[in-house]
Amino acid sequence: MERFTRRRFVQITGLATGLFVSGLGFARSAYSEAKAAAEKVQSYLTDRLGSIYKHDKEMKFRKSQDNPSVKQLYTEFLDHPNSHMAHRLLHTHYTDRSARVKILKERGVKLALYPEN
Repeated sequence: MERFTRRRFVQITGLATGLFVSGLGFARSAYSEAKAAAEKVQSYLTDRLGSIYKHDKEMKFRKSQDNPSVKQLYTEFLDHPNSHMAHRLLHTHYTDRSARVKILKERGVKLALYPEN
């Protein structure tokens, strides 16, 4: 099987998706090209998934809770999984900042994360 680069993968999936989703009457050659591309992508994904599972089976510690370093971290510092300290240090929380961003935009502030501004 030929090696896919990420760019080629995106090109092929874009072509296949565009041709299948558009629903337009494309020529038979375009359809067969899209079908072949979709089959290549499917084959690539199947091979990739198989490779991931194969490497996962070969790992010494397949589950994080079996890793001695993680066990030591909980024993010596975090007390136990889902403890207050573990939650405080290891978990993240979503904060909706869209209202504040909207106010800044209305005031004419240029925001680096929003290039359309």
